[in-house]
Amino acid sequence: MDIATLAFTHAPVGLAYAEDRTIRRCNLRFAEIFGGAPEDFADLPLKRLYPSAEDYERIGAQGLEVMRATGRYDDERIMQRLTGVAFWCRVRGESLTPEAPFRRSVWSFSDLSAARPVVELTAREREVAMLTAQGRTSKEIGREIGLSYRTVELYRARLQEKFGARNLADLVAKFSGLPH
Repeated sequence: MDIATLAFTHAPVGLAYAEDRTIRRCNLRFAEIFGGAPEDFADLPLKRLYPSAEDYERIGAQGLEVMRATGRYDDERIMQRLTGVAFWCRVRGESLTPEAPFRRSVWSFSDLSAARPVVELTAREREVAMLTAQGRTSKEIGREIGLSYRTVELYRARLQEKFGARNLADLVAKFSGLPH
């Protein structure tokens, strides 16, 4: 096995090579994170690893916009193992074809579930949680997803209740896995 293949296969983070949002190859850590063997993921549409089709479409559109501008994308989001169990995941990607960012891309995945529990959320709550974890204000989130900032505040209040957070800072700390 050549050194590049060895490094890819045994990297300490989950790695996947994708074409048009379909996994073509992944490493051992990726397979472990998502609950299978590397061969289980060959030619698997990434859509299968999202909690909902809506999340897949929304995050894909958001990622495509950023990747068109920069060639890279990263976020923290809820993903789904092959068993259907949801978990928080840090995702980073780089396009190998800047003119068509999803045509060929490399992605890294880190399982954050040990530090960040998953709470049952609606698709909109997941969206607000993800943008809140990125440090966005209620007004910024509202503009991005087409809601009034007051509606975003209501979603944040629901998230605080679901996560048992005393305030927004405590909620963000729970999302980030920091001590709170």
